[in-house]
Amino acid sequence: MGAAAVLVATLAACSGTAKPKPADLPANPALFGVRQAWAIRMPATSAPLQTDVSGDMVTVASSDGTVVAIDAVSGLESWRTNVGSSLMAGVGSDGSLVSVVTSGNELVTLQGGKVLWRQRLAAQTYTAPLVAGRRVFVQTADRTMTAWDGQSGRRLWSQPRTAENLVLKRPGVLLAVGDTLVMGAGGRLTGLNPTNGSSRWEVSIAAPRGTNDVERLVDLTGPASRLGDNVCARAYYASVGCVDTSRGSLVWSKPASGAGGLGGDDRVIYGTESNGDVAAWRRTDGERVWLSERLKNRTLTAPLAVGRSLIVGESTGTLHFISREDGSLLNRIRPDGSAIESTPVLAGNTVVVVTRNGGVFGYRPE
Repeated sequence: MGAAAVLVATLAACSGTAKPKPADLPANPALFGVRQAWAIRMPATSAPLQTDVSGDMVTVASSDGTVVAIDAVSGLESWRTNVGSSLMAGVGSDGSLVSVVTSGNELVTLQGGKVLWRQRLAAQTYTAPLVAGRRVFVQTADRTMTAWDGQSGRRLWSQPRTAENLVLKRPGVLLAVGDTLVMGAGGRLTGLNPTNGSSRWEVSIAAPRGTNDVERLVDLTGPASRLGDNVCARAYYASVGCVDTSRGSLVWSKPASGAGGLGGDDRVIYGTESNGDVAAWRRTDGERVWLSERLKNRTLTAPLAVGRSLIVGESTGTLHFISREDGSLLNRIRPDGSAIESTPVLAGNTVVVVTRNGGVFGYRPE
């Protein structure tokens, strides 16, 4: 990675002290039905990999290199392949092109289940590639952003940035907002010109603090919540905040202690904190709407807002449905009993959940 080597943090929320006992769950209220529409199997995954949705097509990957494209309406596989190497970052797709990154720092792009091209990256990446505008964008751990032609694999441009001494070994923020490429770097959200990688604006959601590299670590973690030009993101164990990407200005930032990304709707953004609390902030100004302690001390994914519920996965294998109005528990199910580590996604009217044992489940809340 060059002379100033990038160290990657695989930090836990706390040191070696025993974790507090999770709060007891009440009897399942089952206030509405949740129907399993379909299920498929893929190899077990040793790490949570991002899942991508384009229309009704959802693309998932396993750490062994298996990539599967699924029609979320029918649950039928459109194609399945293996790229021949274990994967480090999850899937990016525009519905036609699909890109993944291997543990050997190789960017692999497929179409219709066939490999179109492979390119070697200069450093590791933990954020899934972004496929947009017939191009593939990749941010590596040394903060370099690179753009590739989607069909040929020709490198279009590469923009290095000053890297921090310590970065997170977990997915960050990378998305397209209109004609701007938006990425997280440290505690900052940055807008780039996608044609050449030049910076348009940079906004700080959290500033580094403390006296050593660990205390100063404030990477933005995905997923982010987008509503039009408004993008809200979490800074690792520091804060949550929203940015107006049309102006490149901070709307608000509030202290928060969590590692996972955010979900949201047109009024509220939602997050799960390091202690298992589920929090809701008003999208316009960041004022607290509610805080639920019903899942205290449980290890949770970021929430997905669907209908009247938030859907949150847990490391115990439970999928929780929580009220968006007040955080009360509505229902819970267990897909296959293995950990749910990746944030559930919505494809059409189907909630797609991936488990550590390789179960891919499509659910339709009723």
